[in-house]
Amino acid sequence: MEINIRKSIIENFKNAGSGEIKSSIVSSIDTNEEITLPGLGVFFEILWKNSDENSQEFILNTLSKGLNK
Repeated sequence: MEINIRKSIIENFKNAGSGEIKSSIVSSIDTNEEITLPGLGVFFEILWKNSDENSQEFILNTLSKGLNK
């Protein structure tokens, strides 16, 4: 049985409000479990694809700062 994680995450959150999405992100980070990483990756992919060049640069700078702490 093949599971399409990307499609499943998108379908599960299709009608979710920003509060529900935030709660899911915070919960995923707080639990610090590897199993939540694919869902966070899908959220990141959506964020990246829907960001303009300036926003992508901001994301990259923020990631770089966080990785180099």
